[in-house]
Amino acid sequence: MKNKFLGTGERGYHPWRKFRIILSGLRFAVIYDFSVLYKIILSVAVLIPVLIFHEILNASLIILATGVMLAAEIFNTAIEAMCDYMETRYNEKILIIKDIAAAATGISIFVWLAVLGFEILALLPLLKPLVS
Repeated sequence: MKNKFLGTGERGYHPWRKFRIILSGLRFAVIYDFSVLYKIILSVAVLIPVLIFHEILNASLIILATGVMLAAEIFNTAIEAMCDYMETRYNEKILIIKDIAAAATGISIFVWLAVLGFEILALLPLLKPLVS
């Protein structure tokens, strides 16, 4: 990709290349960070019955909460990896940076869990006849 400011790199915009980079980053996140994988699986497991039994608005809320949570989780992983790369020894400032990144991730996970929890509670009466 051509750097607009430095004038270096290849010319032209390639949306498929961008999409491949996105998928590559997501693949690394799923392979190397188990928390990303199980959260995707849990979201999909709740999303499927919501799509079947509820309105599309409920499904879009799950998708939005999952997207925000995954973005925060991936940012947190990237920040931690960069901090570990820059400073391998114990450093109080690095610890604070990692704690702040983890706090942001924790907030997004709490919101994600709340959305999934409300949707699961709304699905229970609809799923009870199927199980009985």
